[in-house]
Amino acid sequence: MPHSSYIGRRLTPNPATADDGDELHFCTTCAFSQACLSEGYGKADLRDLHVLVNHTGPYDARDHIFREGSEFNAIAAVRSGTVKTYIIDSQGNEQVLGFYLPGEVIGLNAIHSARYPCNAIALDTVTLCVFSFPQLSMLATRMPGLQQHLFRLLSLDIGKASLLAGDFSADERLAAFLVMLSRRYASRGFSPHRFMLTMARSDIANYLHLAPETISRVLRRMSNEGTLQINQRHVHLVDLPRLEALAKPVLRL
Repeated sequence: MPHSSYIGRRLTPNPATADDGDELHFCTTCAFSQACLSEGYGKADLRDLHVLVNHTGPYDARDHIFREGSEFNAIAAVRSGTVKTYIIDSQGNEQVLGFYLPGEVIGLNAIHSARYPCNAIALDTVTLCVFSFPQLSMLATRMPGLQQHLFRLLSLDIGKASLLAGDFSADERLAAFLVMLSRRYASRGFSPHRFMLTMARSDIANYLHLAPETISRVLRRMSNEGTLQINQRHVHLVDLPRLEALAKPVLRL
């Protein structure tokens, strides 16, 4: 029997202005601000969107946000922290599907079947902005820019899932992973050169279809070559152009 959805639990009060911004400015990690601003909508024009939002959390590390088979009722934008999605295969092994950073949306892959096809778990302290999908869909019909942004988010989610499917070397896979993280952090206003790996190396290895010892070996070699510096989970990409060149076969741009 499918589990009930975890999205929507532990709600906090949510007036239209209850986020990291103010009455006129979007939250810095808002997953929809770019689409809204590009269409000429300011925050004061978006009361209908903001009253659809429930701020949920905090979820502690290893708390499930939703489980595979749960009824789909909402998509969620990560407000803070990192979320991992995964499935358990027929042999009982965990398969990591992806990692979601602040400003990124989870739950899009549940739209077709109306049930979540994977599990989502917090890797650290996570808070979410949860949108009722039926209500968001209705609002999107009145806001073409919002509807197009939803399509772009869905396309991006599909692209991430297929990116590492080719026959790439361990160096290329890890370089692509680090470059993608760098670009995703940069798009949200964070440093593209210095960030934390909030996911365990075993999870990175699982996601990249590599052995954990291979991840450690490649990181050590990249460090010795001066491409990056790593101290536990703190990463400094010293030579980002070199990493981008190495990642080019995977990223294709």
